[in-house]
Amino acid sequence: MTDVTLKYASRAVPRYTSYPTAPHFSSEVGKDVYAKWLSMIDSDTPISLYLHVPFCQSMCHYCGCYTKITQKEKPLQDYADMLVKEVELVASKLPDGQPVSHIHWGGGTPSILPRDAFLRVVNAVKTHFSLTSGMEHAIELDPRTVNPHLAETLAQAGINRASLGVQDFDLKVQEAVGRVQPYDIVKAAVEALRAVGIREINLDLMYGLPYQSRKTIQETVDLTASLDPSRLALFGYAHVPWMKKHQRLIPEDLLPNAAERIALFDDASAALAAYGYEKIGLDHFAKADDPLAVAAHEGTMRRNFQGYTTDEADILIGLGASSIGKLPQGYMQNSPDFAGWVRSVEAGELPIARGLEMDQDDRARATIIMSIMTAYEVNVAAVAEAFSVDLEPLRACYDQLTELLQDGVAERDGDVVRVTHQGRPLVRLVASVFDAYLQTGKGRHSVAV
Repeated sequence: MTDVTLKYASRAVPRYTSYPTAPHFSSEVGKDVYAKWLSMIDSDTPISLYLHVPFCQSMCHYCGCYTKITQKEKPLQDYADMLVKEVELVASKLPDGQPVSHIHWGGGTPSILPRDAFLRVVNAVKTHFSLTSGMEHAIELDPRTVNPHLAETLAQAGINRASLGVQDFDLKVQEAVGRVQPYDIVKAAVEALRAVGIREINLDLMYGLPYQSRKTIQETVDLTASLDPSRLALFGYAHVPWMKKHQRLIPEDLLPNAAERIALFDDASAALAAYGYEKIGLDHFAKADDPLAVAAHEGTMRRNFQGYTTDEADILIGLGASSIGKLPQGYMQNSPDFAGWVRSVEAGELPIARGLEMDQDDRARATIIMSIMTAYEVNVAAVAEAFSVDLEPLRACYDQLTELLQDGVAERDGDVVRVTHQGRPLVRLVASVFDAYLQTGKGRHSVAV
């Protein structure tokens, strides 16, 4: 930890999984605009699909996702039926056999869907789209739901990458955040997946949780490494109780302070490096031969709503209540109102609640921000030229870099801006300099580290 990192750690900035960020979406983009955008997609252009399943069996106190709690099967069967209808609805707006190069299931807990319901949705996707050779088909999993039967279902569906939420292996920490899952449960889940041929395993860890210490996070990394995942994420807990009221179940006085958060991240990062994992971007780690590490080295790594990714598709179609997608023209989000989403789909209408149509300035700034977030540097003048936008408003952002330059977080050589090695934990702050929406007062964000 450096004094500089500590100085900036508590500043609140977006995570920049998109730009402009979701708080700036509006109802100006609705179903008619979205339908027009879909009609403009070329039949040969590979697209990516994100399927959101907003259900869990219980609520984890730290959760920042849009999800609902259910112990019953009927809501899950009904949701799958609606998801099938939305797949059919979106596909009807696209050329027959639109190629799909990437599928990602998120939630909630996507694996909570009963076997027949899950496969029903998968078969609808296979029927209405053309899945490309070598396509990554990924899913987020709660290890507590994974057993041999589920693993067989996932393999039958064509899943080839699974991401399991571990967060922390210490029992006291798990009890404090409402997610008790002993190491043996996670180990059994990983073994069940590998037994059916799903070998690309991601494990997600979290720092900044109550009762975490430098000792417990080292033990968590040791246990995690013993499971030999190909890729890991080390997310900072975002305490946003004004958005997620259930987070109030976590007493704020138990949360580590800024200095303690930084120490937790630094210790975990060093431990993962010792186990042979390369640090990728802000918060990911991967083995050298993992596709994400390869993409990072080759400069092809991207960042979207799922975080750092190898998905190179420029079109992301969101399916399911609250899901967000992106097309070249801008962003669109399905209704987060569950009943509203159902009503729209049943009526044969695209269930878009809001979005944002991008202009050239948005696109230029998005490119700058994503380059900083993925490659730690950007040639601002080259981006301005590529998007035919005025360079001077972008250069005006350099004034906001002054303090970061003085503190060694970033460096600038003419129009080339770089994040220094010591400044990498603060990469979001450097990116935020070019965010034209940040000062509008819309949205509250989590801390920088």
